[in-house]
Amino acid sequence: MICPKCNLEQLDNNAECAKCGIIFEKYFARQALLPENGAPITLNVHRKELKEKSGIFIDFAQELFFHVTSPVNPFYFSGRVIVFLGIFFGGWKFILSPIETNYPGQSFMHFVNLPFHEAGHIIFGFFGQFIMMLGGSLGQLLMPLTCFLVILLKTRDTFGASVVFWWIGESCMDLAPYINDARDLKLILLGGVTGSEVVDYHDWEFILRKLGWLRYDHALAQLTNTVGILLMLISFVWGGYILFKQYKNLASRLL
Repeated sequence: MICPKCNLEQLDNNAECAKCGIIFEKYFARQALLPENGAPITLNVHRKELKEKSGIFIDFAQELFFHVTSPVNPFYFSGRVIVFLGIFFGGWKFILSPIETNYPGQSFMHFVNLPFHEAGHIIFGFFGQFIMMLGGSLGQLLMPLTCFLVILLKTRDTFGASVVFWWIGESCMDLAPYINDARDLKLILLGGVTGSEVVDYHDWEFILRKLGWLRYDHALAQLTNTVGILLMLISFVWGGYILFKQYKNLASRLL
């Protein structure tokens, strides 16, 4: 017989090729699985399974993030449009303001974030000073994140989830000037003092100093601000698309 791989002529009763070493029985068994076009049947099956799984994932994601209840009440829809316009135009002020201006710290949203920031210090204070200092920023981020998950998964309000997603981005941008001030210690903090006036009072000066990252404060601030901007831009696209879908499902349009 002739080896189908290396073309060596050899005895018919050989179990494997004397030159290349392929096992004839396994080789011919595998060849039997090949359809006429030469593509392995098992490969086609795997591709079909992957396609089906990806389709299921896409359907799940669409239902999770773009679900719209039909019909949509026109009164509720009008309120959502007002909210969207508010966060859209207000959000651009956050996006276009440099970190050094500390615009987030002077905005109304700062006073929304502040109670959760201070509560974070108390809640995480049981885990030592370092976690307590970090806990303020964690509390400020975990509260909108918790609201986001509840609204998205529990109440199934995708537009509301997009608004809270905007809040998560804003909260990141609110932290950026604080991180940026870790070496300068010029920001007026709660209590009317700066970090330079009271030892271990400035959260991010303490955190970065303990980690040995104090020299990276400006870079970390820029990164945090950029993440906030990206989240905010995603919320614009997401919320706008949900409103578009809701507009097409207005009760008055379906009559």
